[in-house]
Amino acid sequence: MTRSMMRIAAMILRYTYLLRSSWPRILELAYWPTVQMIMWGLITKFFMGHSTLVAQASGLLISAVLLWDVLFRSQLGVTLPFYEELYSRNLGHLFVSPLKPYELVLSLIGISVIRTLVGIIPAALLAIPLYHYSIFDLGLPLIAFFMNLLVMGWAMGIIIAGLVLKYGLGAESLAWVAVFAIAPISGIYYPIEILPGWAQGIAVALPSSHVFEGMRSVLLDNSFSTYHFLMAAGLNVVYIIIAMLIFLRIFQVARIQGLLLNIGE
Repeated sequence: MTRSMMRIAAMILRYTYLLRSSWPRILELAYWPTVQMIMWGLITKFFMGHSTLVAQASGLLISAVLLWDVLFRSQLGVTLPFYEELYSRNLGHLFVSPLKPYELVLSLIGISVIRTLVGIIPAALLAIPLYHYSIFDLGLPLIAFFMNLLVMGWAMGIIIAGLVLKYGLGAESLAWVAVFAIAPISGIYYPIEILPGWAQGIAVALPSSHVFEGMRSVLLDNSFSTYHFLMAAGLNVVYIIIAMLIFLRIFQVARIQGLLLNIGE
């Protein structure tokens, strides 16, 4: 293992210890996905008796809400550990060590995976006895959906972390605002074709809209859309590169201006 990999692993271990030391944090990770799954599961059961479409795919809403939470949790998985470093004024101390900015980003991505899995898996498993629906029945397409939403969440989280580094903790609400701002045009519970024309133009540029269109294709037509998968994957590659470049540039400026020590003020 290279020294860089050791530093990244050490940072992931640090964030894991922080998570493990607080049972309320662990409970919170699983609580909201579970609450949403239960709520939308009940809505789905109601619609099953009133809608032919949902009756054909009883897990449509449950799948949508669980996959949406993957995006939300992966983005928060990057931003919240970063915020904790700012709250504790520890960022300057970290970079007295040999830790490099890109290593910090990779460690945030690593803990994001852990936090997302901790949050989503209990809700997905609970849906099986409660509603007799398993999202795992999606099979291999589930992996494609999961990974694309993870990467999109990382890109959003990295950009938000950079903006908070530049503008201070006054911008921390972006972690909650940003992801819900794109929800209406991501086609989570409905096809993007029902959106106004201008909104459809934005939607096709979002990996999330392609993921949910692909999910509906699997559930309703039993077919995997290669087009939507490749579009989501290609957009994610572009966005994650842009996000990394933005963060590294802002970090460079913040280091020169001494913001790493004064970010909380």
